[in-house]
Order: sequence, then C-alpha cells, then structure tokens
Amino acid sequence: MKNYDLLNCINNSFKKHTGCYLPTPTQQVNHLEWLDQSAPYSLLAHNTDSDPKFVYANSQALDSFGYSYQEILNLNSKYSASEIDRPQRLLLLESVKENGIAMNYTGPRVRKDGRFFTIYNGIVWVVKDDLDNEIAQAALFWRNNAVPEWFEVKAKHN
Repeated sequence: MKNYDLLNCINNSFKKHTGCYLPTPTQQVNHLEWLDQSAPYSLLAHNTDSDPKFVYANSQALDSFGYSYQEILNLNSKYSASEIDRPQRLLLLESVKENGIAMNYTGPRVRKDGRFFTIYNGIVWVVKDDLDNEIAQAALFWRNNAVPEWFEVKAKHN
C-alpha cells in the first residue's frame, strides 16, 4: 500500500482553495487510492525548492508524460514544458505562489520521448501541510478538452 500522506495534503489544500475535495464521479470507498490509480485527470506536485522536482504523480500524469514513478520523482518540473514554454509556465507558478490558486490553464507540455501534448482546464494550487507550512504546488489537468459533467470546481472567493 502506498503512503498517501502527501496526496492527503494535496487533497486538503485543494479543498481550502475551492471548498471541495478533488472531484470524483461518485463517492469512492478509498478516495485517495482512486485519485492515485483511477482518476481520469492528471494530478502531480513539485516541491518548493528554487528548481523544484516532482514529488508526486498519479497514474494519469505518468501516462501523460511517459515516465515511470521513479523517473518522474527525479525530474525537475521545469522539464515538463519545452524550453520555449518555460517562461509562461514560470509566470503561472509565480501567480499561484501569490494568489494560492490559478484555474483554467491551457498550454503545451512535453513527454519523456519529446512529443508535445496540450493540457486543458489546468488548476494549480499551493499545498500546505497540517501545520500550515507550504510544502508543494500541485497541478490537475486534462489531456483532452472533454471534461465530464461530474467534474465541477470553482475557486472560493476569500
């Protein structure tokens, strides 16, 4: 069984920013296991280092980027975007750091094999631990623009 402590922080932080936990089509017996193994959207996170590395990726994210779990955990997250697209990605991450969350992001990303794909309806948010320390930034995105009806998220207005 996988340790889901970080995924639990990702989920709880998402709720703080949106008012709801990460969406599922129905009530899941094990919400965190479903998010990790069965979610139809990609979910990943990088740490807060000056050149952050990925610290989490669900099965859909691994499939999207073409890395194994161990490979993605050794990857600086900037390499998820092409060199040309990194400045736009950095602006997004700076906005998230300032505002806590960014929604409706669409942009190009690059797979391990060098092929490009587009992410749709991206949501990026600050992840905090139980002591309110910032530990990561997480991202949720779709590889196609066909988001199911059960998936609805709105940022809370503070």
